[in-house]
Amino acid sequence: MSEPETLYCANHPNVETLLRCSRCNKPICAKCAIKSPVGYLCPECVRSQQKLFDTAQLQDYLLGGVVALILSGVASVIISLVGSIGFIGWFLVVAIAPTAGVIIAESTRYVIRRHRSRNLFITIAVAVGLGAVPVLLFQLFSGNIWGLAFQGIYLFIAIPALYTRLSGIQIFK
Repeated sequence: MSEPETLYCANHPNVETLLRCSRCNKPICAKCAIKSPVGYLCPECVRSQQKLFDTAQLQDYLLGGVVALILSGVASVIISLVGSIGFIGWFLVVAIAPTAGVIIAESTRYVIRRHRSRNLFITIAVAVGLGAVPVLLFQLFSGNIWGLAFQGIYLFIAIPALYTRLSGIQIFK
């Protein structure tokens, strides 16, 4: 029985390895190997695959940001109104916030024509936060501590709901 030939990592020439990239068959060491559903990939193949995933164009950032900003401003006003109801407002805010996140996500997804990019999703999430700033400032200057708390709850729940909806992250499989 013959011994396997000694392979050296393509990125670290002094490191012996038995691993190969499942896509390009390049020898890679454990430091370079990135686990994927189809086996281990080299960093170069992962980057080339990521380029296929990123389909966002410049106007998507602008359109998605503006839509998220406006809708988040509307949701912030609604949260303020619901929060003023009283004790039941706490429950309504917790129910409305993720719903608002999903509505904003689906609206922006429609406007950006389902284009995707991690930076685009982050831009939209930041726009949601910025959309709530006017209401936050109003609550702050009027001294409404509960209004600030409701806005904080809204942002704390809506932004992750929006981001997971846009990026397709699956929490439960």
